[in-house]
Amino acid sequence: MIKAYRLRGSLYVPATRQDLLTIADGERWPELRSVIFCTEDSVAQDVLGQALDQLADCLDRMAPEVALLRFVRVRDPQTMERILACTGVDKLDGFVLPKVDLRNIDRYMELLASSGHLCMPTLETRDVFETNKLIALRDHILGLGYQNRILALRIGGNDLLAILGLRRPSDRTIYRTPLGHTIAQIVTVFKPFGFQITAPVFEHIDRPDILQEELSEDLAHGLCGKTAIHPTQISLIEEGFRIPQRDLEAAHRILLDERAVFKFEGSMCEVATHGSWAKQILERTMLDP
Repeated sequence: MIKAYRLRGSLYVPATRQDLLTIADGERWPELRSVIFCTEDSVAQDVLGQALDQLADCLDRMAPEVALLRFVRVRDPQTMERILACTGVDKLDGFVLPKVDLRNIDRYMELLASSGHLCMPTLETRDVFETNKLIALRDHILGLGYQNRILALRIGGNDLLAILGLRRPSDRTIYRTPLGHTIAQIVTVFKPFGFQITAPVFEHIDRPDILQEELSEDLAHGLCGKTAIHPTQISLIEEGFRIPQRDLEAAHRILLDERAVFKFEGSMCEVATHGSWAKQILERTMLDP
């Protein structure tokens, strides 16, 4: 879904925060394009009930329509069922589904069947490291038509590193860890079939230089947004996913030039191979304010 490019920097916000309503209504951080209220890893088990009560109150009171895309990251299918029963849940754009694989995707999609919400399944289990299991998940989704409800797939970088017993060093991008190969594999398995994919969090808040470097790699892998864990990361992610004027002009020329191959700004432009990229660039401009 091209709408996934509206996500840009999706800020994770623990549902335990006291200012959920001002965030949800776009008042706390007006520049924010998308927010994900988290009831999973950022919420301790002993305060989950309190977090869900706060979230329910927020859903009831928040503005019905804002420019901000609003999602809830559920903890499990039981939590999702509870949230779907809340007054005001229709104000959400959708749900982030954690640790999705063949063992639980049917239950999640069954819960979504009677609602109008989109979802973003997160790939963060051991199955991600096995290409045949990724392909099986993709084919299962396509076979049952689930892709029509999926805004984008998310990559759970920290969970995947945890499975390997690793933590990402602060001096390098995630592409210079074992997950570089894994992200490329997710892209090649899912992107050719129309899925959009978002990039993992960058957890080192005091290294904006490495975040910028990683954003360049995210774009090179065709990812459509990046999860933020701190408001200071939002502007960098926004800028990283802004379409450069050079790309916009190249896209226009590729789609309008009558020549099959031509040179533009020192690069070859070929309609047959670059046409789909050009169309997506122009579609993305329709989503920008």
